[in-house]
Amino acid sequence: MSGAELLKKLESNLSDVRGRLLADEPMSKYTWFQVGGPADILFQPADEEDLALFLNHLPEEIPVMVVGVGSNLLVRDGGIDGVVIRLSAKGFGHVAQVSDTRLESGTAVPDKRLAAKALEAGIGGFEFYHGIPGGIGGALRMNAGANGTETTNRVVEVHAVDRQGNKHVLTHEDMGYTYRHSAASEDLIFTRAIFEGAVQDKEIIQQGMDEVQHHRETVQPVKEKTGGSTFKNPDGHSAWKLVDAAGMRGFKVGGAQMSEMHCNFMINTGNASAADIETLGETVREKVLENFAIQLEWEIKRIGRFDLP
Repeated sequence: MSGAELLKKLESNLSDVRGRLLADEPMSKYTWFQVGGPADILFQPADEEDLALFLNHLPEEIPVMVVGVGSNLLVRDGGIDGVVIRLSAKGFGHVAQVSDTRLESGTAVPDKRLAAKALEAGIGGFEFYHGIPGGIGGALRMNAGANGTETTNRVVEVHAVDRQGNKHVLTHEDMGYTYRHSAASEDLIFTRAIFEGAVQDKEIIQQGMDEVQHHRETVQPVKEKTGGSTFKNPDGHSAWKLVDAAGMRGFKVGGAQMSEMHCNFMINTGNASAADIETLGETVREKVLENFAIQLEWEIKRIGRFDLP
């Protein structure tokens, strides 16, 4: 069944939904790699209430996948079954100061924007977000971190909607954070969160953000079509050092390449397919395993069908 046929079948169930529904929408438009086949249906809810209504009325047998700003995501060439939910800036892009040390952020907010709001409010501890190329939803799910600080160090509570459309409020403990991972149920869609830092002089905050930006621009391929850090750091090791020592810096598969600048970043040199990118990553993993008996774990999330049905 095509996405258009599926959407037509579901129309009567979703008549009260206010958000945007698109059939057979190319996911290459929504990922930083600029690759990926079509989502059967792409849904952009108007707000949290609209999201809850949609999920409550969507038949249980229809699979649901959530994507953020698409920075740490590889969508395979065959596209995605069922519904892809992408939270819009209009409905989930607010950032507000709620106390001297706390900020509330919607999950469609880019990490850099939260860092900028913290600077404006004179709240320290968010400088690390200035260098993370992603959104708050992904940061909450993956415990994003950089420069010695992680999301877990700032989260107070997280609001979410489950697959049945029920709303939840999770404490920091509920999130169950470990390195690049949250134990929160996979069927929860995070909608907003409360973060806490500390009152700090704005000049000191700005200095920290400048240092983060300088580091990122000098060691990461920020102007390329990339997905950010490809592999998690194994215990006691740096992923990029293992990739480099295995001789994979600059290695290519089709239009995909391990960056010469930072060899834990994959880039689309211009005409890569999702298959090129994933094959490149798997080839690098095999080489590192062969040379060092260490199994690298993907940090980039890979979703979807390998080929169109």
